[in-house]
Amino acid sequence: MGKLDGRVALVTGANKGIGKGIARGLAREGASLVLAARGAAELMAAAGEIESLGGGAIDGLSTEAWDKVIAVNLRAPFLCTRAAFRIMKKQGGGRIINIGSISAQRVRPHSAPYSASKHGIWGLTQVTALEGREHGITCCCLHPGNVLIERREEGRAQGREQDLEPMMTVDEIAEVAVLMATLPPHVEMLEAIVLPREQLYLGRG
Repeated sequence: MGKLDGRVALVTGANKGIGKGIARGLAREGASLVLAARGAAELMAAAGEIESLGGGAIDGLSTEAWDKVIAVNLRAPFLCTRAAFRIMKKQGGGRIINIGSISAQRVRPHSAPYSASKHGIWGLTQVTALEGREHGITCCCLHPGNVLIERREEGRAQGREQDLEPMMTVDEIAEVAVLMATLPPHVEMLEAIVLPREQLYLGRG
């Protein structure tokens, strides 16, 4: 018997990285899964594009670069949250888990669109939790530090400096998502900050 037997979980971005790891973790606990993602090739291309657009100092950042990152990292989660909230409100409850980032807590230079989008996710989470309270809807935010997703594995192979930092596996971060998902309906873990022990966080910069 799994802790999520009889429950349905919609996982977005489920064909790669953190989303795929979370989907595996929820499946192990017996959840029936609905998986959503863009095509693998398109997803990888978008990830590379966003990474290249999202870097650089703020005074050299184009409006187009800003808009593309915000569209993927903030607008899309808003659309998913709105749709899920409507369904959960009708059925009398549910749980939404957003994927934030430690960049919503401690920023790095040259990351304005990404950091702003993750601050936005954290704000969206708090408002959703507040508005969902009377409808039995909980909303929480999982803020991962460095996670060794496919793109970072490729970066390590190429010797890219930021991908040589301490990393967690996708299965390790999925354990936290499963914990959030399996809490009693009346219990809300509003946020969780999870990172490799040796990754710089306090005093980061």
